[in-house]
Amino acid sequence: MSKLTLSTRFTLILSGVFLVGILVGGTTYWRALQGKAQEQIAAQGTLLLNTMSAVRGYTSTHVKPLLAESLAQSEHFIPETVPAFSARTVFENFRTQAGFESYLYKEATLSPTNPLDQADDFESALLQKMITDSSGEESGYRGSGDARLFYIARPLKVGAESCLECHTTPENAPASLLATYGDKGGFGWELGQTIAVQIIYVPPQKVFDAAWQTFLLVMSVFIIIFALTILLINALLRHYVIQPVKVLGGLAQKISADENFSSDLEGSALHSVTARVDELGNLAQVFKKMAADVFARTGKLKEQVQQLIIKIDEIRRKEQVTAVVESEFFNDLQKRATELRKRDGGSEDVPPPDEEIK
Repeated sequence: MSKLTLSTRFTLILSGVFLVGILVGGTTYWRALQGKAQEQIAAQGTLLLNTMSAVRGYTSTHVKPLLAESLAQSEHFIPETVPAFSARTVFENFRTQAGFESYLYKEATLSPTNPLDQADDFESALLQKMITDSSGEESGYRGSGDARLFYIARPLKVGAESCLECHTTPENAPASLLATYGDKGGFGWELGQTIAVQIIYVPPQKVFDAAWQTFLLVMSVFIIIFALTILLINALLRHYVIQPVKVLGGLAQKISADENFSSDLEGSALHSVTARVDELGNLAQVFKKMAADVFARTGKLKEQVQQLIIKIDEIRRKEQVTAVVESEFFNDLQKRATELRKRDGGSEDVPPPDEEIK
């Protein structure tokens, strides 16, 4: 991590924040979409169930009284007088529309008049629960995988005396009913008794698939926006932060290496940084002033050092001359020179040692 550049670190930090955000935000958003999908499925089921209840009520109130006389005289049973038949027939017509083939409607009971209304194990348990606990509307899922269905169920109770005309005992039932369905099921009803469960099955997969497509679309847009934001931030970071810092860093490196940086102080790169009015511009202005002071002081120091070196050289030369003049070897040479001059008849005075040297 310590060897990474500032841009790379910044990208990694933003990516980490993004990953956390995408996990938290994505999870929250997906749950919200699932909740909305669940509400949509429940709303569809409730609407259909209410529609079938309306069909049943219309049949009981308007259709059955009109056909009562014909039913009493007919040798064949007229199923249109039965609310369950009307509701099932209307729903089957509804299922012929595209997209609704997998929807199901059933008035499940333990001992049906029509075998089509025979409850399966799941529906039997649901009906027993409604009978035992006097529970109202139930909803949930049954099945698993792609075959999973959402259901909404309500208890069907004997709510009118007219319902008992065909379902008390076989002896009181119309002959046409017995001829059509037999005398084994659909009898023994009592007023107020829960005799069936009215249930709608709604396939949830299409709704959840639509929610998943929406989720993918939103998250894809979010990822693209974040990627573009990262690229833009990196470009701005390089232009406004990293590049100016590189200019100052290069100048600092030349100062530390005692290189000539006078051209850098007047260069356009440093001028573009010092011309800024933000914090980095202020820093560059202070740094430039400091570098100029360092350059001036270094120049003066070099001059002083050069002068000091010259003085030291002069002192060293004088010390060397003095050391030579004062040595025994030099004195001995001087004595020999004096003796040679006397021997040759010279009468001039011998100059002092330091003057000879000069």
